[in-house]
Amino acid sequence: MNDLAVDIRGVQKGFDGHTAVKDLSLAVPRGSVYGLLGPNGAGKTTTIRMILNVIVPDQGTISVLGRPNGDTAVTDRIGYLPEERGLYRKMRVRRVLRFLGELKGMNRRDVDRRIDEWLARLNLTEWDEKKVDELSRGMQQKVQFIGTLLHDPELVILDEPFSGLDPINAQALNDTVLELRQRGRTVIFSTHLMDNAERLCDSVCIIAKGTKVLDGPVAQVRAENAGRTIALALMNGTSEAVSKILADKTLIDRVDNSNKTLELELAANASAKRLLEQLVGAGADITRFEIVQPSLHKIFLQRVGAVGVAEGMSGHG
Repeated sequence: MNDLAVDIRGVQKGFDGHTAVKDLSLAVPRGSVYGLLGPNGAGKTTTIRMILNVIVPDQGTISVLGRPNGDTAVTDRIGYLPEERGLYRKMRVRRVLRFLGELKGMNRRDVDRRIDEWLARLNLTEWDEKKVDELSRGMQQKVQFIGTLLHDPELVILDEPFSGLDPINAQALNDTVLELRQRGRTVIFSTHLMDNAERLCDSVCIIAKGTKVLDGPVAQVRAENAGRTIALALMNGTSEAVSKILADKTLIDRVDNSNKTLELELAANASAKRLLEQLVGAGADITRFEIVQPSLHKIFLQRVGAVGVAEGMSGHG
């Protein structure tokens, strides 16, 4: 059996003269959580729609669960939560979930059993006979999430699943994604929230302006981009001499002040050794000087630049 849930090779897609996705190749291992990361408009949703065969690539190939893209044999083995949420607002919760389950070939007895399990798990049991438009936005999102998973799909695709969720519901989604991985399911989710991706994903692909910036296992991506980030703590704050060093663009490209620790990005031709020598020479009382692995958010900034980051993009640490 092919060990890839999704295999994309040399895919390109354009709309009205605009290239939305350019020469994209990526491999999603079965049983993993895979993140498609990047700012809004990067090409994430276009990529997902090509995986689902909603739109067809202009060039390149896609295989899903070991079958050529568009093979109807895999349709019912996929669960998809679109970014644009959409439920029949005048239908009652149980009825709309039955409808979604039956669309995937489930019989009434199995679908009702699964609905009961999921409603209980996500604290929606008492709402099962309410109309969808009587539910809060967060509750509606949970109902649609249930509809995505009712048929126990092998491949789950979630497009911006954390959008609009409060911390409690976001944690419920986190827990469910991790459980799916434990059960051998594959989860692909797109997000511009890097902290969620770093916490959940085994592997990631960062896309900007339709082009892949990097991809691979999270630990490998962070390790390969290490060596330029310094965590610095000073006993008595920054003196005038130290401040001058921190402002030297030949040494330091950027300084982030996080509570008592400064996070420094070394300039292109600078070295950690040279920076340390300068600080010691300036009489800095250093309590921490450590080369640290950058977060996915910082890697994105380093590789793409702030111009590629949409408003609301987050992820620190």
